Amino acid sequence: MTTHKNSQGWRPQTLAVRGGQLRTGFQETAETLFLTSGYAYECPEEPEARFKGEQDGFTYTRYGNPTVSMFEARMAAFEGAPVARATASGMAAVSAVFLSALRVGDHVVAARAMFGACRFVVEDILARFGVTSTIVDGTDLDQWRKAVTPATKFFFLETPANPTLDIADLRAIAEIAHKAGARLVVDNAFASPALQRPMDFGADIVVHSSTKYIDGQGRAMGGVILCDEEFLSQHLQTYLRNTGPTISPFNAWLHLKSLETLNLRMKAHCENALAVANFLAKQKGVNRVLYPFRDDHPQVELAKAQMSGGGGVVTFALDGGKEEAFALLKAIRLIDISNNLGDAKSLMTHPATTTHCKMTPEARAQLGISDGMLRISVGLEDPADLCEDLEQALQKALP
Repeated sequence: MTTHKNSQGWRPQTLAVRGGQLRTGFQETAETLFLTSGYAYECPEEPEARFKGEQDGFTYTRYGNPTVSMFEARMAAFEGAPVARATASGMAAVSAVFLSALRVGDHVVAARAMFGACRFVVEDILARFGVTSTIVDGTDLDQWRKAVTPATKFFFLETPANPTLDIADLRAIAEIAHKAGARLVVDNAFASPALQRPMDFGADIVVHSSTKYIDGQGRAMGGVILCDEEFLSQHLQTYLRNTGPTISPFNAWLHLKSLETLNLRMKAHCENALAVANFLAKQKGVNRVLYPFRDDHPQVELAKAQMSGGGGVVTFALDGGKEEAFALLKAIRLIDISNNLGDAKSLMTHPATTTHCKMTPEARAQLGISDGMLRISVGLEDPADLCEDLEQALQKALP
C-alpha cells in the first residue's frame, strides 16, 4: 500500500477529504474497505517481528486495520492532533481514556453539564476502582481551581454541553489543569472538528462520538480518541489492544467517507439551527431558547471565540412541564422523536426522561434541565418546513 501525497501545509477542509489516504496497487480513488479479522505473512519471522514491534504491519484487526488506520489518520489531521484511535462508540472512547490511565487514589474534576452516561462513568464506575471525583460548574473558573487536589489527574468537560449548551473556557481551564499537573479531556462531539479544535486552546485529549455529526446520517456507531504520542504509548495503546473496544472496519469506512462532507454539512446545520432558534424565541409558551450563537446566550462571546459556528443543536423550554413537552412531541409531524443527534434528519428528545433520566431531580434542576425542556438536533431539511412543523405542534400542545 502507498500513502497519499504529503499533506503538510494542507488546510482543514482538504485534510477532511484527503488526509491519511492509503492506496493499494490498483490506485483506487475511493478508500478501500478492508473487511478482514486477520492477516497472512510470507514467513514466520514476519509475525515475530511485528509482535515484537520491530516491524510495521498489521497482525489482527483488534490491533489495527488499514481502513480504521485511514479514519484515525484523517481524524488526527482534521482535529490537529498528533494521533487518533477509533473505538466502537463514543462512550467506549470516554471510558478508555479514564480506565487506561487512572489508578486507585487518583482524582478527576468534571463539569456537571455533561451527558448522563459520562457522569455515570465519572461518579459510579471510577468510584468502584478507588478513583474519586469532584463535579463543578464548568463555567466557573474558581470552582475548577478549588477542586484541584494533589491527586488530580484529569479535568473533563463537554463544550457545548448536552443539553444545556453551556460553553466552557477551554484556554483558561487548560491553564488551570496544566498548573495542577493534570490533563484536560474535552468531549467535542457537539461541535465536531469542523467548528472547534480544542487542542488549539490547550486541550490534551479530545474524544468524539463519531456516531453523531462525523457519521452525520444516523447509520453507524463509533468513537475517537485524539491525544499525544506519550499518552498513547504509556496508557491507551495497551488498554485498547487488550480490552477490545474496537470499531468495525465497515463503520470506520462510513465515518471516513463522511468526513469528506462534514464541513459542508456543519455549515448547513448551523444555518438551520439558528433559523429554528430565532423562530422559537418568538413563540408564545416558549420561555427559554438556548443556542450558542444567539446574542441572548449567556456565553455568546466565548462561543464565538472558540467556535466557527453555533452547531446544530437547539434547546428550549416550554412554560409547562412534562405534560406540555410530551404533547408537543406527539404533535410533531416532520421532526422525529429520537434521543440521537447529528443526523441529516431533525430529531427531538425530552432530556429529563431520556439522556438525563438517571440523574436525580435535584441534579437535573441544578443543571437547568426542567421537565419542560426539549432538545432539537436540527437536520438538513428546509428550515421553513421545520418551523412550520414546530408552529403547528406548539399550537396543539399549548392552545
